[in-house]
Amino acid sequence: MNDRMPALYIGHGAPPLLDDPVWSAELKTWAWNLPRPQAILIVSAHWESAPIALTASNVPLVYDFGGFDPKYFRETYATPDASALAARVAAAMPSNEPVHQHRSRGLDHGAWVPLKIMYPEADIPVLQMSLPTHDPARLLSIGKRLQPLRDEGVLVVGSGFLTHGLPFLKEFRIEAKAPGWSVDFDRWAAEALERGDVDELSAYAGRAPGMPYAHPTVEHLSPLFVTLGAATDPGAPGDQVIRDEYWMGLSKRSLQVA
Repeated sequence: MNDRMPALYIGHGAPPLLDDPVWSAELKTWAWNLPRPQAILIVSAHWESAPIALTASNVPLVYDFGGFDPKYFRETYATPDASALAARVAAAMPSNEPVHQHRSRGLDHGAWVPLKIMYPEADIPVLQMSLPTHDPARLLSIGKRLQPLRDEGVLVVGSGFLTHGLPFLKEFRIEAKAPGWSVDFDRWAAEALERGDVDELSAYAGRAPGMPYAHPTVEHLSPLFVTLGAATDPGAPGDQVIRDEYWMGLSKRSLQVA
């Protein structure tokens, strides 16, 4: 049996995503249709750290948010030990990408919120890797180093948001109309992904409509390049699994690559 896993780029949402029946159902269905992973390696927008760092196993979650119902600070997601995967990731990196094994950091909400929905049994080892840079070329290279792990049943996930202009939102309702800058960037990215145009995507800062409003800071877009780098052929169009949908006006567009 070929247990080669795809690589994903997902919009992760804030903790209230756990109570959003529409988006939660989409993520559950997506996971249901995937082969079962042997382990999950996830890169979240919410951990920017250089050199590359890896989470510890059997430590508390990171509640890196505020202003939400206290119940979200009581959420747990205790997954099996991922130290074997951590060793594989460290071994996959070249000498100029040193890897630090963090002793106390757990999964942040960019990792545990979507995974708690997609794999609620918490019975798959999960390892989070930090974002050491926002340079698309370097992130593509890091993703390429992770590609062989997919042959070992590892699901590689980049977790961000295709548009993330929170400072420029005027409505904070899930069903709020998407601002023009969010729609423009989303459509531009969708077309580039459809063509498999990695060069165009990598030049988003100067070419993408809607900038800089769509990404006043770029950490929610950066995980996309890890996902594309981990693809068998980064230039092949991926399957845009969640598309043409918005959450508080931000694009939920999510991608699966072979």
